[in-house]
Amino acid sequence: MGNTKQNKNSKSGKILIPYNQKITLEENEMLKFSSNFLTKMKQRRTVRDYSSKNVPLEIIENAIASAATAPSGANQQPWHFVVVKNKHTKKEIRVAAEKEEFDFYNHKAPQEWLDALHHIGTDEQKPHLEDAPYLIVVFAERYSFDKHKNKIKNYYVSESVGIATGMLLTSLHLSGLVTLTHTPSPMKFLNQILNRPINESPYLIIATGYPEKNAKVPKITKKSSAEFSSKYL
Repeated sequence: MGNTKQNKNSKSGKILIPYNQKITLEENEMLKFSSNFLTKMKQRRTVRDYSSKNVPLEIIENAIASAATAPSGANQQPWHFVVVKNKHTKKEIRVAAEKEEFDFYNHKAPQEWLDALHHIGTDEQKPHLEDAPYLIVVFAERYSFDKHKNKIKNYYVSESVGIATGMLLTSLHLSGLVTLTHTPSPMKFLNQILNRPINESPYLIIATGYPEKNAKVPKITKKSSAEFSSKYL
């Protein structure tokens, strides 16, 4: 059928179709786009102070759909995203998270770790889990099931979900929202609160919304490109 003709590899059994997402930008346009993207991403900050202003649900849904386009090991797409807006549920999550965080800051964390966190100013209090209009809870599917309910091992789960999460954060940022990533440990309470199956492991909580008018962030610096990249040309 013209350009949509399928080509089957006889050895692997895989079906190949033409790649039709052609690059349409001239080189100078590509450079301009990449430079503008970098400028926008440099403006991204983790924010803990959230406005109560309503965020259209479609923005959240589009960001999650964008995240789901991420590459994944064997194309197994081992992720699940739960959107939480309900105030009661957010309160439950905050209470459970603060319990784990209290144990972390007061009993589990070595002093070296606490010292590393000191300049950020974090503690066991997590009001953003209630204040943010939305929480997006990311789950990693350690294994899945086929249509006959047989268990299927998933591969490169952490890597795949990590890439998808990065794309999710980027989409939210470019949509004009701010975010905060949160990983209380352990996080199994999220399975219970959100009624998720045991094959899914909580990966990350993302608080997102508009920043409060007088929101403040820690003064920090980023590594220079010479510190985080090398070139062998």
